[in-house]
Amino acid sequence: MKASELRELGREGIRRRLAELEDELLKLKLRRATEELPNPLRLRVLRREIARCHTVLRELELKESEGRNA
Repeated sequence: MKASELRELGREGIRRRLAELEDELLKLKLRRATEELPNPLRLRVLRREIARCHTVLRELELKESEGRNA
């Protein structure tokens, strides 16, 4: 999911998406310990999507705090 698509979701939508991604990442990490993953690159994609979510949330926080200070 692109950052622009995340921004359209809003804060709660991003948090829900983030929780889903972190849950999926945890499940894949546990599965990797016991068996071979069908798509090991999915781990990298998930980590990057999680980072993207955190980045967009931080942008929203900064924009909000900037509005209060002005």
